[in-house]
Amino acid sequence: MISRVLSDDIAIDLGTANTLVHVLGRGVVIDEPSVVAVQNRGGVREILAVGDRARTIVGRTPEAVEAIHPLRDGVIADFVAAEEMLRQFIRRAKSVFNLRRPRILICVPAGATPVERRAVYETAVSAGARRVYLVEEPVAAALGAGLAIEEPVAQMVVDIGGGTTDIAVLSVGDVVLARSLRCAGNAIDDAITRYVRREHQLLLSQASAERIKIGAGTASKAPGGRAAEIRIRGRDLRHGKPKAVVLTPADIATAIEVCLTDIQEFIQRAIEDLPPEVRSDVLKRGVLLSGGGALLQGLDAELERRLGVGFTVPEHPMQCVVAGTARVLETLSARRHLLIEP
Repeated sequence: MISRVLSDDIAIDLGTANTLVHVLGRGVVIDEPSVVAVQNRGGVREILAVGDRARTIVGRTPEAVEAIHPLRDGVIADFVAAEEMLRQFIRRAKSVFNLRRPRILICVPAGATPVERRAVYETAVSAGARRVYLVEEPVAAALGAGLAIEEPVAQMVVDIGGGTTDIAVLSVGDVVLARSLRCAGNAIDDAITRYVRREHQLLLSQASAERIKIGAGTASKAPGGRAAEIRIRGRDLRHGKPKAVVLTPADIATAIEVCLTDIQEFIQRAIEDLPPEVRSDVLKRGVLLSGGGALLQGLDAELERRLGVGFTVPEHPMQCVVAGTARVLETLSARRHLLIEP
């Protein structure tokens, strides 16, 4: 009890697109983009801001400011930027009353290599943690979604984030299978960008592609689905002039077909690799979808159509990972077996 008063314990979903920070006893206190604003002055790189403020100031200052994304495919790509981003988030999350550095539990992709896990661990230590623990993202997602993983029945969760799609199958409180595919939300954005470039000779930013995905995106080409259309503007690659086009949900479904097929085949292989009894449980109980990618309109129904197994989406799929990470941290002594080595 005294240690809880002296220190804040923090659970972090360190994502490629967004970072969520949950302080035990206070809930999610930070939900901001994983971005760092950097300015080069005389060959020296200066970090100006992180998160929401970084996204706001890029392109709005007199001098050139670059937006750096410290994570790529769910793992750290820029150590200095990642450390500063974590340091600022931790500083903002800590209460004014704590007297000790916090214990921190961070989730990593199920397929992260030992080198990648160590990079996350050392970055968190450098950013000010007293102790650092790691847990796999889909395992945390299962707990955050409320799955009773201690039951003697296998359950599968598929977490579609910004950089990776992660699968975990859990039974009797332990992990039966965990793996990652480096194809997720960012790959879907890139597919939309390529489609618009190929079909309309229009140059789009990734931010614009993401807005299109959210505004008119759908997983299904079947008629009778989402009816929203979205008007976009960009630079015509042939003439260099501004140009506007209208995209329909059917356009988006066509653009992201390859990504959906990759995710479908990834899930199918995971199911096929399970022991017969475990596979039977998964086919009977269905699959839980979490992460920002689960919000793509019609994705659950489309995957169900393709794979012949039921898919469900929880009420707040983007918060499943951080909620489950917090739950592991709250019950650390009982769930240490779910932690992975840094």
